[in-house]
Amino acid sequence: MEAHEVKGKRFSVIGGARSGVAVSRLLKNHGAVVFLSDSAPAERMAEAGRDLQKLGIPHEFGENTRRVLDVDVVVLSPGVPPSAPVVIEAKARALKVVSEIEVASWFCSAPIVAITGTNGKTTTTALIGRMFEDAKRHSSVGGNIGIAFSQIVDGLHEQSTAILEVSSFQLEDIDRFKPAVSVLLNITPDHLDRYGNSFERYVAAKCRIFENQGKEESVVYNHDDSVTHSCVEHLANSAIHRLPFSTQRVLTEGAFVEDGRMIVAMNQQRSEIIPIDQISIRGAHNLANAMAAALSARARGISVASIRATLKNFKGVEHRLEFVRDVGGIAYVNDSKATNVDSVWHALQSFSSPIVLLLGGRDKGNDYSRLALLVKKNVRSIIAIGESADRVAGAFSAIVPVKKAATMQEAVNLASSVAASGDVVLLSPACASFDWFDNYEHRGRVFKEIVLGL
Repeated sequence: MEAHEVKGKRFSVIGGARSGVAVSRLLKNHGAVVFLSDSAPAERMAEAGRDLQKLGIPHEFGENTRRVLDVDVVVLSPGVPPSAPVVIEAKARALKVVSEIEVASWFCSAPIVAITGTNGKTTTTALIGRMFEDAKRHSSVGGNIGIAFSQIVDGLHEQSTAILEVSSFQLEDIDRFKPAVSVLLNITPDHLDRYGNSFERYVAAKCRIFENQGKEESVVYNHDDSVTHSCVEHLANSAIHRLPFSTQRVLTEGAFVEDGRMIVAMNQQRSEIIPIDQISIRGAHNLANAMAAALSARARGISVASIRATLKNFKGVEHRLEFVRDVGGIAYVNDSKATNVDSVWHALQSFSSPIVLLLGGRDKGNDYSRLALLVKKNVRSIIAIGESADRVAGAFSAIVPVKKAATMQEAVNLASSVAASGDVVLLSPACASFDWFDNYEHRGRVFKEIVLGL
């Protein structure tokens, strides 16, 4: 749908979290007739209700009534699964069903840089945003990171850039969403509870990010990740400009390491970006993230010198291997954004000191066996938390001591009691946060507050 076609059309928005409210506001501001519905109880939706009341947008909480289907278009917030009865019925009626980022893209005159992947999305998105900021290029960062795309789109113009973290959930129901640069960092099993334990369905959702791109657009992808590499190399549209990155081999085009330096080769031009030991964010996974960011920035014309300066100074993002404080020689680190096993796998390799690991939450079908060798090698003890505490204990109690905690306060206290000077207490849960917390940010903030109060 084009932006000018929205006026007078009837839309229902399913899901009243921040992106649902933002897209409702956007549509109403552009002349649409909007109704929002969320099956969560009204007491949980009080803030959204107040916002919608101020905006004059009719809404319902506690159920999805038939009214949501008496529309021209249904808009899904990312938290609404495709298995929801209201979604199934809408599609059975052949109603147009789209995601929030799809709707926002109708109003976006700026080029889009969109980043997805199982791990590293937030760091890479924030790093690209910093590269544009440092280069004095007008841009806005949003999507799955912080601010909904619908909230920032009206502030963009043709000389801006929209830098968006996008999840598989947001990509499921796109139609014409077309980034100028799409970034596919990696794909490993995650969210399989949403995809009926089908890794293939999860991969297909991720790979929708580049399905509308053509010869004028670029796809930045991980040459070392077999799934990502296969997805891009087997593109039906061979005209898309492919820009691979690799930490393991030298490439003819893309980003790679040679003699300890990051090199970007693009359009018959080869540039030395930075010695890799000068990149401020550490670890092999962050080297890959830095390469993806550098390629994206170069594809949009940002200079080598500016990219180099950003890579030297960028310190990372909150809730991702975030040092909180040292107490009695014990370092406390907040990695609450590690909501899957692969993230924890990287985290456990980031420290040379023994680790006391806080692990657990709402399990998403995790296979913990991948962590067994690293836990045996690097972890002194595990504090099992959340709904999955028993499953965590079952997976690791034969390898290391495991204690179960009923609250985050108890978890930090237990970790402090078993850790020794020189150890790292690491919150890296491998699970969603919705058992005890509103989201991973809430979980990380609570952890930090408790640690700062020790």
